[in-house]
Amino acid sequence: MTTISTSTLETHTGYWLRYVSNHVSHAFAQQVEAQGVTVAEWVLLREMLGAGATNPSLLAEKLGMTRGAISKLVERLSRKKLVVRAVSEGDRRYQTIELTEAGARLVPILAQLADENDRQFFGHLSLEDRNKLVCMLQEIVRRHGWKNVPVE
Repeated sequence: MTTISTSTLETHTGYWLRYVSNHVSHAFAQQVEAQGVTVAEWVLLREMLGAGATNPSLLAEKLGMTRGAISKLVERLSRKKLVVRAVSEGDRRYQTIELTEAGARLVPILAQLADENDRQFFGHLSLEDRNKLVCMLQEIVRRHGWKNVPVE
């Protein structure tokens, strides 16, 4: 009988990426959820900051999300009074969304949480090492042509 050599989990780069990602993402999710939003909602809120009134379809394209996903996020954020919708009088199908004052105040708080989360997990690395890590990850994203923004 032939013995087949089977690699261990720990020999795979993807294992370590997932291990780190799970911990980093979970910690951040808990922090933003304590502020009353999900990570996906935070991503949309952050993208809207400074954009003014914008079309949900443009946001969907920019974030690599479906219009349906954006619509659900907008609905949840609208119920939380963090965004408002305006429907065009000339074409009821066309709408824009915009941050409310409460939404605009929340985004910097959430961004600070993201910054703190990065410091907690990556602050021990030198600036040069952090930059190298980000560049390597960005190269993987470019090489595969990935467009959708991670929200989970």
